[in-house]
Amino acid sequence: MWTLDRLFPRASQAARFPVVDALDTWTRSEHTADVNGEPTTHPVWRKGTGPGVIVIHEIPGLTTGVIGFGQELVDAGYTVLLPHLFGPAGRPFNNLDVMRTMPKVCVSREFTKLATGVTTPVAGWLRSLARDLHAELGGPGVGALGMCFTGGFALAMMVDESTVAPVVCQPSAPFVPFPGRGADLNLSPADAEVVRRRAGEGCPVLGIRYASDPLPGTRFDTLTTLIGDAFIRVDLEGKGHSTVTEHRSQRAVDAVLEFFGERLTS
Repeated sequence: MWTLDRLFPRASQAARFPVVDALDTWTRSEHTADVNGEPTTHPVWRKGTGPGVIVIHEIPGLTTGVIGFGQELVDAGYTVLLPHLFGPAGRPFNNLDVMRTMPKVCVSREFTKLATGVTTPVAGWLRSLARDLHAELGGPGVGALGMCFTGGFALAMMVDESTVAPVVCQPSAPFVPFPGRGADLNLSPADAEVVRRRAGEGCPVLGIRYASDPLPGTRFDTLTTLIGDAFIRVDLEGKGHSTVTEHRSQRAVDAVLEFFGERLTS
């Protein structure tokens, strides 16, 4: 049976270390855009110079692991935005925060959890953030990376022309193991068609997962069927879940940096 302790073997250990303010060197702002017909505001942390990249955190929140990955992108020459959509910020991953955050995420109208063939409502907010960043920085567009619960959000952002480098890390929503949900991309049919069209026009998608991880289900197979060779698939060896954070793989990070370099700096 897959448990949090098995998926995140270092999580409980990390929680025992003193918490430092990992966002001290980042600049906080806010972004407001429509979600489900209502103006919605979320904090956004920013750092760096160069082409823009939006990193969407996983459950339980904006952890030190996510912030550390964001710093890697800053060091590589990117302007990085870390939107804070739910949960705590600046703390190491720990299972207690997961248990506290999950009920709030599950009742929030900003996110889809179980429904298939539906785009997450917060996608409109993320697309707005990407448009603003692209308008400010110029260039070919911005990169977007989602992970786990937010893995499919980067695909939803691709519906807007401002996102030209979508990265899908271990996408895990809608939640499995319910039949059919493990293949769903968290997109409406109309948005899936836009993803298919844009991929055919030259906008590839990078996907990264651990091959033994059950949480992404068969979504990578669905993406291959949808966009064919435009889907760049990376299946990592070994056991793990969070490909660029808690179970960070250098191969995964290198693939992201190469993808952003090709798409955002040419």
